[in-house]
Amino acid sequence: MRVEYVGLSEVNGPLVALDGVKNVSFDEVCEITLESGQKRLGRVIMIDGERVVVQVFEGTKGLSLENAHTRFLGRPMEISLSKEMLGRIFSGAGRPIDSLGELFPDERRNINGTAINPVSRKYPRSCIYTGISAIDGMSTLIRGQKLPIFSGSGMSHNEVAAQMVRQAKVQDEEGEFAIVFAAMGVKNDTAEFFRRDFEESGALQRVVMFVNLASDPIIERILTPRCALTTAEYLAFKHNMHVLVIMTDMTSYCEALREFSSSKGEIPSRKGYPGYLYSDLASLYERAGMIEGIQGSVTQVPVLTMPNDDITHPIPDLTGYITEGQIVLDRSLEQKGVYPPIAVLPSLSRLMKDGIGKGYTREDHPSLSNQLFASYANVQEARSLASVIGEDELSDLDKKYMVFGRRFEEEFIKQATDENRTIDQTLDIGWRLLSELPKDALDRIDAVLLKKYYIEEEENAIRG
Repeated sequence: MRVEYVGLSEVNGPLVALDGVKNVSFDEVCEITLESGQKRLGRVIMIDGERVVVQVFEGTKGLSLENAHTRFLGRPMEISLSKEMLGRIFSGAGRPIDSLGELFPDERRNINGTAINPVSRKYPRSCIYTGISAIDGMSTLIRGQKLPIFSGSGMSHNEVAAQMVRQAKVQDEEGEFAIVFAAMGVKNDTAEFFRRDFEESGALQRVVMFVNLASDPIIERILTPRCALTTAEYLAFKHNMHVLVIMTDMTSYCEALREFSSSKGEIPSRKGYPGYLYSDLASLYERAGMIEGIQGSVTQVPVLTMPNDDITHPIPDLTGYITEGQIVLDRSLEQKGVYPPIAVLPSLSRLMKDGIGKGYTREDHPSLSNQLFASYANVQEARSLASVIGEDELSDLDKKYMVFGRRFEEEFIKQATDENRTIDQTLDIGWRLLSELPKDALDRIDAVLLKKYYIEEEENAIRG
């Protein structure tokens, strides 16, 4: 029989303190009953002798110091899991909010997960196709990878995330494909955009959606990615599914962590974020991967908005240390009307080289990608020179690079929000654009591939 404690010693923001508490453990869940009979969950975050500090998930509004009843449940925070979660929408704390009734769980799991033994990790190989050329062709997403999207406030990262949910697929792999989508600190209209988009496209049937609104308690925001990743691990490692986890916006999560840390009185680090921000983010990102002997996989695409478009801000900076590359959205491309506004030069997928090429995508993919990078880098140099001496004074080759750059942005990077390109279509567009340049300028492609795929001038004009 568990002891019930009456009254609270202190209320401070989302935290409450109780004195005289015995036999509780760190991270243990408790149930707080208000005078009205309403129940709220919390978890132990600090123990000092017989004084315990509890983090209340639904906030402390309406709590009475004298009449609140607290009962400790002897277990950590858990989430109910079932394969029936596919097609359902949950709150950030894992409660159904789609009016379809309660979930009948297959099992319950600690939302903090269990670390994957490094020895049992399987090296990621095959890729996940998103149907977006700038990603599939230039910064390929590999199954089991963690590849964040760095965006800016007001940019079209929500549209890119929604398009990835609709179009993502694993090719030539056994096992079902599912998506776990977590929205943190979003406005009502943004949450409605995602819900309506997934429903109308039919993608919702393979999506488990967690939604934490900007008006919801910040504590729930801290739980949201953990609930999402626990669900992904369950589907991947118990049901052998290939799971893509998209989490937006990680900046809202980090700001909630900063606010919570401040209310605990912890010493702040850079820009007020807690000193353990790096290890906290790592505890989330490192839950991606594959395990030897298990068919399923967890792939992560966290989306974060860089404050003031500053890539050196602590959130993108620390994220870049943990993850295997990044996809960067560029405001100048967005202002030109290019969607998706992906800046290919600062974007990078560190695992790409091991999941593309012969046997995976197409034999010419690695060389073509390298050449597109090199040629587009030359475009930037030509544009810088043209800004000084004028485009008319450029050499013939630089003028061709200027034309190539404009067509690359308009034909390769730019595509419609509902345009789902195959990898062959993406690579063929790349070859058509490179064939506008002289053969001797394509120094990243060997002669055999050049002979096979380079389109001569007359044929390229016809394909136009």
